[in-house]
Amino acid sequence: MTEKTENLILEHLRAIRASLDTLKESDTFMKERMTSIEKQMAGVHSDLAGIHADVGTIHARFDSVEKRLDRIEKRLELSHV
Repeated sequence: MTEKTENLILEHLRAIRASLDTLKESDTFMKERMTSIEKQMAGVHSDLAGIHADVGTIHARFDSVEKRLDRIEKRLELSHV
């Protein structure tokens, strides 16, 4: 091989290496962003679980109030049942 050909090959290899370094940096950045998004989604799921628990508590309390109201209506003879 001539020196000119060897230099051309080295130049191409350096360009390929530079491209690979850029891709590695992009890959690292994307992995960090995905990790951040996954953590945020876990937080959202946790918040939703808390909301569901609160709604369940509200339903239970509403049912209790409804039963008490039914007893009061019966006692005062206000219900049609």
